[in-house]
Amino acid sequence: MALAAGVHADVVVLGSGPAACSLALNLAPFCHVLMVDKGDGEGASVGESLPAAAGRLFRDMGLLEAFLQQNHAPCHASRGAWGGARMWEQHAMGNLDGHGWHLDRRLFDAWLRQVAQSRGAGALTHTRLVSVRSLAGEMPWHLELQRGDQRLTLSARFVVDASGRSSAFARQLGYKRKARDKLVCGWLFGRDGCAGGISELHAEAQGWWYTSPLPNGRRLLSFYTDADLDAAASAHHPERLLTRVQHVPELSRTLAAYGFSATGSVGFCAAHGAALEQATGTGWLAVGDAALSFDPLSAQGLFNALYTGLAGAEAIHAQLAGDGAAAGRYQAELDRIEAAYSAHLRGWYEEERRWPDQAFWQRRQGISQV
Repeated sequence: MALAAGVHADVVVLGSGPAACSLALNLAPFCHVLMVDKGDGEGASVGESLPAAAGRLFRDMGLLEAFLQQNHAPCHASRGAWGGARMWEQHAMGNLDGHGWHLDRRLFDAWLRQVAQSRGAGALTHTRLVSVRSLAGEMPWHLELQRGDQRLTLSARFVVDASGRSSAFARQLGYKRKARDKLVCGWLFGRDGCAGGISELHAEAQGWWYTSPLPNGRRLLSFYTDADLDAAASAHHPERLLTRVQHVPELSRTLAAYGFSATGSVGFCAAHGAALEQATGTGWLAVGDAALSFDPLSAQGLFNALYTGLAGAEAIHAQLAGDGAAAGRYQAELDRIEAAYSAHLRGWYEEERRWPDQAFWQRRQGISQV
């Protein structure tokens, strides 16, 4: 998208991931929306699944049929060893919303961007935020952007921080993020012969493992631990991950039965839960991980991105129409989500009592502090 040196927009969205696109596609039919991304919009992501409840969000957005036509792999069940050595299994048949989905994330994210743009949102890639100033007047925000050798100035009535865990815009305003812990993730992709839609969760002494089948015979294997524990060294190296998983009996047997082999696509990232101290203010709000990032154990991160994008679009539409209470309602909804998430997360971690002497589990069960 070609831009002149000075540009105006009703709403500037910093980011183009699922939260940004969810907001943009819902808001673009009503005002001029511009998404600005420091990359090409195709950032790597470990989150590869959506819970069944996401179907309701797509229905509200008018996108359910289009989403289903992508034929993402169904997630029919989850199983694993958590809270004891014996295996458990939970089937989607007990869920009124049906099954969830194991996603082809590149396809899914590209589809969301295409929908946002088809509904009128503009997109500017390879552009980073340099500085921001708050001004009086009809266009209260003045953003300085850098795109290659070109410096751009951008004025906006409203700014959305959808920059992920960096919370780039909110931090420019001086707001801080509060991390819940030091969780990190080491992951790799591979291939196997599994045709069933079953994800697995396995606890171990210094963390936990997750694996799920992906479309086209691919599989994700990921390990979660704390950055300051010895186990974090394993998370940095695929060879060490593959060695470490051999000490998780049920999971290693499952991978062997499927004929799993690593393909060389690996990564390491922060995975801790965190919350922005304030996710909305005069003329701005944050969505997705920029506002509230989840421990992946909750399996709610991608769902939260879509939900806060939709809720954020509704709040902005109301604010631009003169509803002064819309920002407060949006912040209250985020507070409600965080409270429910925190209670559930504490309960999930407290179920696992096999390693009471290990720091990873002590920290999550109130035995010691991080």
